[in-house]
Amino acid sequence: MSVFWLTLGVLLLAASALLLIAGWRSRNASAGDRDTLNKAFYHQRLQELEQDEAQGVVAERPEMVRELQQTLLTDIPLSNQAPVRSISRWVLLPGVLAIFIVSLGLYFKVGGLPQLMVWQQVKNDLPALRGRVMDPNGKPLTMEELARLGLGIRSELQNDPHNINDWMMLGRIGMVLNNATTASQAFQHALQLAPNDPAIKLSYAEVLTRSSDPQDNREAELMLQQMLQADKNDLQVLALLAFNAFQQQQYDRAITLWQQMLPLLPAGDRRIERVQRSIEQAKTDSGTQSSKLALTVSLSAEAEKMLHEGGVLYISVSDGVSPVPVAVKKLPLSHFPLSLTLDDSNAMMPERLLSAQHQVQVRVRISRDGTANPQPGDWRGESAVTPYDGHQHLAVEINQQVESAK
Repeated sequence: MSVFWLTLGVLLLAASALLLIAGWRSRNASAGDRDTLNKAFYHQRLQELEQDEAQGVVAERPEMVRELQQTLLTDIPLSNQAPVRSISRWVLLPGVLAIFIVSLGLYFKVGGLPQLMVWQQVKNDLPALRGRVMDPNGKPLTMEELARLGLGIRSELQNDPHNINDWMMLGRIGMVLNNATTASQAFQHALQLAPNDPAIKLSYAEVLTRSSDPQDNREAELMLQQMLQADKNDLQVLALLAFNAFQQQQYDRAITLWQQMLPLLPAGDRRIERVQRSIEQAKTDSGTQSSKLALTVSLSAEAEKMLHEGGVLYISVSDGVSPVPVAVKKLPLSHFPLSLTLDDSNAMMPERLLSAQHQVQVRVRISRDGTANPQPGDWRGESAVTPYDGHQHLAVEINQQVESAK
């Protein structure tokens, strides 16, 4: 950084010196210079006339000499002409200041000085950011801090391009920041340095499976198949293969791979539920899912008397534990009793499907003003928590009124 500013200062001083020297010389050029040139021209012309007369080319040499003398006298300034005054170099000081102001102003405007200062600060903060990432008990980095860490690691890799650990860290940062280009390029560099490292292969394959480019997906498939031949029970490889197949809408293959994972997972492992939900999602997307919940909704006599026209019927299905619904349905009011069916197409979130639940609870509410949140005066009803195997039929009576908050 100091070398840069030193170089900039030397260049500005050199430009200023050139301006001063050129300006001083031009201002102090004397009128005698012109006289000297005229005399030199006069003598040269006399010599040419002598040569021409000797060769017989010119016959009126005296007359031409008089004309040359008259021309010389005309160009010589009068003796009483005021002498040219020398101008001080300090008159050029505004020009020197202009050079400094314009040059520095343009640099501060378009030279990226703020970015340069941020980059310098990132380099200074890099050790502390590395320490927080490596410390399992340290404070997690924010997305902005992760971006700064990535910039710092990029700078370090310029000086040490063979650092595999830094390439791996940069790739993981790119994945967290959802920057596929950074992640892919980083893992590619790491793989070139260690082509047989399974961890690098797995990370690179994961990036390729997330890509929207079919060519990347096919490349990931080949890599993962090679890794699976080395270890057919590698859960990470199986999971990526299943996800890659699901992304390419190869639902049968994805289901087969997920089912292959289930016996390999320890009892009570949380991944079992996720894999089961993934299987159900694949079945739903492929159109082979037959899990449905049949529902009959009726009104109590009191609720029927107070039924408002223009109301909206809200139906939600939960797992009986979490208040977040698994499936929801919104309908305009019609004749009761009402029969309907819910399935995975009514899911709130793709990762929480109705078909993946082992028990369900249904809540029904009539909203008088159509709002999703319960309001005082709305009528509601709910079922008990019931085991669910994908073919249940439940009946719910709307028989309670939402009371005002006290």
